[in-house]
Amino acid sequence: LPIDARSLMRKFALALSLCSSVVLFAADTAQERLSDSTKVFNEIMATPDKGVPQDLLEKANCIIIVPGMKQAALGIGAKFGRGYAVCRQNHGRWGGPAAIRVEGGSFGFQIGASNTDIVMLLMNEQGMRRLLEDKFTLGGEATVAAGPVGRQTSASTDVQLSAEILSWSRSKGLFAGIALHGATLRPDNEVNAELYGSKITNKEILKGGETAPAGSMDLITALNRYSPREDKDKPLESRGDADRKKK
Repeated sequence: LPIDARSLMRKFALALSLCSSVVLFAADTAQERLSDSTKVFNEIMATPDKGVPQDLLEKANCIIIVPGMKQAALGIGAKFGRGYAVCRQNHGRWGGPAAIRVEGGSFGFQIGASNTDIVMLLMNEQGMRRLLEDKFTLGGEATVAAGPVGRQTSASTDVQLSAEILSWSRSKGLFAGIALHGATLRPDNEVNAELYGSKITNKEILKGGETAPAGSMDLITALNRYSPREDKDKPLESRGDADRKKK
């Protein structure tokens, strides 16, 4: 094809994928997406031999869960999704969820579409500060690596151990580490307003200045159950009891 024709096809594919994202974003509510995030996390952690290593989860400052991230492609691949970031408060228990968008693209010959759950761990203060920015790019401003899978991190590489962010994906039941290079994360202020009932920024939420909404307690309880710091020595089934009593 002539260069102009190929360029036109690329622009058409990109426009189509962006239009699809608008439709998909409008398909659920903030609370439904929060419930999906809780379900994704619980299902992944229920299979420890094939999930996020427990010791990494306990060390992490923040977690990002994007249920059903879409990747469509017609000559141009486009990734887009909505989810939540949750950070520890005073380095201890988990706080309220802040809504985020994940957007990014990759060029190459791809056909079809996929629906993938994404989990990211922010392993240090520098990674946590990225979430307070208006936007940042994985592999650009923030170092990212594919996370290890299993109960422990004994087989982790130096790259994994030094990265600010570790990421995993789950598609069609397969859970594996994946590096989301080029994806951009930004606050989703419209969803925050829907969830908290007023205009509020991710910075206000993640720094612990806002009370977590009642609808987020299932997710917070699950996070405190599987990645405790204050009640680390308690049996797994009794962790998060303080969160459940608040509901």
